[in-house]
Amino acid sequence: MQNIDNIIFDLGGVILTLDMPAAEKKFTALGVKNYNELFRGGNVSSFFKDYEIGAIDNTNFLNSLRELAGLPLSDEALTDAWNAMLGVFPEERIELLNRLREKYRLFLFSNTNAIHLDTFRKMYADAFKNAYFDDHFEKAYYSHLLGMRKPETDAYRRILQEQQLDPSRTLFIDDSLPNIEGAASAGLKGIHLKPGMTILDIGL
Repeated sequence: MQNIDNIIFDLGGVILTLDMPAAEKKFTALGVKNYNELFRGGNVSSFFKDYEIGAIDNTNFLNSLRELAGLPLSDEALTDAWNAMLGVFPEERIELLNRLREKYRLFLFSNTNAIHLDTFRKMYADAFKNAYFDDHFEKAYYSHLLGMRKPETDAYRRILQEQQLDPSRTLFIDDSLPNIEGAASAGLKGIHLKPGMTILDIGL
């Protein structure tokens, strides 16, 4: 790709597949009713976002989740259901990352949380002979460790400044249009992966 030196990838829906119906199935099996209303509505946005920027810890998050569900569910059951949305790392996407490392500086920026981070790192190690997922990138930025999340403009600017990246020569790839718009506000070039698209479809 011409005029690009650096690529920042999103994780879920870009490198790692997501399986939201699996999470719904797990929570429903636990007795949670009205999953979509409870877990995708505005009433959960506050503590979800707090968790994604590291403002609350695992215990507080699970307690909030339990309160939202209105059921005396164990931490283990909640964690299992919460992790069910994490899919797989398709091998062809990982092979693409390996090829791109020879041409570009690669970074990751994911809105995520402590439970998911531990889980998908283990998933990756199990799938790829104990390899460490973060090694694909010069640095992997996770929102709960950064203290900021997409699509906040300052979050992108922090990464650009820390890594001394020229935004006009930096490509950001995400499956969320608001996140692409946030990146554009910081001067980055963006590619929005629409439903059905993968990173294999964009000519990298």
